[in-house]
Amino acid sequence: MASRIRAEDLECPLSTTVQHVGEWWTLLILHDAFDGFTRFDQFQENLGISTSMLTARLKTLVADGLLERRPYQTNPTRHEYVLTDLGRSLRPVIVTLAAWGNSRLDPEQRSMILVDAAAGEEVEPVVVDARTGNRLDDSRAYVFAAGPAASPAMRARYIRTTPPSSDGGTTG
Repeated sequence: MASRIRAEDLECPLSTTVQHVGEWWTLLILHDAFDGFTRFDQFQENLGISTSMLTARLKTLVADGLLERRPYQTNPTRHEYVLTDLGRSLRPVIVTLAAWGNSRLDPEQRSMILVDAAAGEEVEPVVVDARTGNRLDDSRAYVFAAGPAASPAMRARYIRTTPPSSDGGTTG
C-alpha cells in the first residue's frame, strides 16, 4: 500500500501533531490524565481498554515525552504515568476538541461540560491570538503561511494568501 504522507506533511505541525495524539485511545488517555488518573488500572477501568492496547499507547506517550513513567511502589514494582510539561501543554487542544463536540449538541444533550472550578459555571473555550485577543476561527482573516524553516514544497503550498474555498480554508 502506498504511503499517504507527502513531503510537506513531514514538516507540517498539524501532521506531526496528529502522529502523536491523533489516535482515538491516545486522546482518551490524555483526557483521563488531565482528570488526575495516573495508574494503569485506573486508565484501564475508566476507559474499558484492553491491556495490550493500553500498554502500547502508554509506551508511545512516554516515548513521545507526553507522559513520564515513575515508580510509586517497590515490591512489586508498580509505575504511574504523570503528565510532563509537554503533555500538559496539550490540555487546551483537548478542551477545544471537547467544546467543538458539545457545540453540535443541545445543552441538555451534553454529558460533559467545562466549568469554572471556583464558580461552577459553564465556560465556552475559544482560541484567540495571544497578542490581540482576537478569535482565530475566521479562516478568511487568519490563514496559514510558510514559516521561516519551510521547505520549497511547503512554500509552494502556501504561495496563495487566501484560502481556496470558503468552507474552512487551507490547513498545514
